Amino acid sequence: MKFGIQIVPEDPWRTAREKWRQAEQLGFDHAWTYDHLNWRAFRAKDWATAVPTLTAAAVETSRIKLGVLVASPNLRDPAYLAKDVTTLDDIAGGRLILGLGSGAEGFDATMTRRVPWSRRERTERFDEYVRLTDLLLRQPVTTFDGRYYVANEVHSHPLCQQEPRVPFAIAAGGPRGMRLAAEYGSYWVTTGVTSRVESAPYEEALPIVRQQVEAFEKACVEVGRDPDSVARLLICGPSVGGVLASPAAFFDAAGRFAEAGITDFVVQWPRTSEPFSGEVEILEKVAAELNRPRNT
Repeated sequence: MKFGIQIVPEDPWRTAREKWRQAEQLGFDHAWTYDHLNWRAFRAKDWATAVPTLTAAAVETSRIKLGVLVASPNLRDPAYLAKDVTTLDDIAGGRLILGLGSGAEGFDATMTRRVPWSRRERTERFDEYVRLTDLLLRQPVTTFDGRYYVANEVHSHPLCQQEPRVPFAIAAGGPRGMRLAAEYGSYWVTTGVTSRVESAPYEEALPIVRQQVEAFEKACVEVGRDPDSVARLLICGPSVGGVLASPAAFFDAAGRFAEAGITDFVVQWPRTSEPFSGEVEILEKVAAELNRPRNT
């Protein structure tokens, strides 16, 4: 299993930079941030956007993979997103992972839009969004005429440092989204109980995650892809709670979710208040245990 950390983009950079540096020093495999205009309890608080945050994080680190969970049609046109991604991948030296999701109802969906998209339209848009973003990152010039998105001879120079493009981490809970993840993803992403907006004990999420993994594996088979060729990433915190209550809780949760088919286990950087309240000391103890040499 690989381990990651999600960092809320709430601090001025002089503070945030230390978290990103420490994430690498603690030995995590990947570090992530959110991509929203406003999000949940943070709406009236300081909030930085993902692209400049990841750009600065790329300069401050050298080994750890960096990513956004997730970019969505709510905020970013595919052509502009692709250009940001190729630039970021260059600055990061080929360490970028692009998280993609359909986006949700809420602040991002309503602040700049008179009429929110229906669930059906959101799903259809995301299908086009992923397919067009894939093309824009793979080929020098792209022309695309879709129902929702258009690209007229969009030039993508330079292309990504990684070939054939940066890996996609696609968040999906429904059948159509899972098929997209199976077709285009290097990672499939879940937050556990997608209908829940508050965290609950991680034990409650285990049967749901097992069912989701089984559904995703079925989607892989349907599109002719080996299920083991796609990583399965769980983001703890938004609905899966209690993971950083103690080192024992972390390793119990990680072991149980690994048995359920999760390959990448992402926790939130502990905050002093909810959401994601916790102690950085526990995170440090967990990292020390993860990095302890094992007898072979």
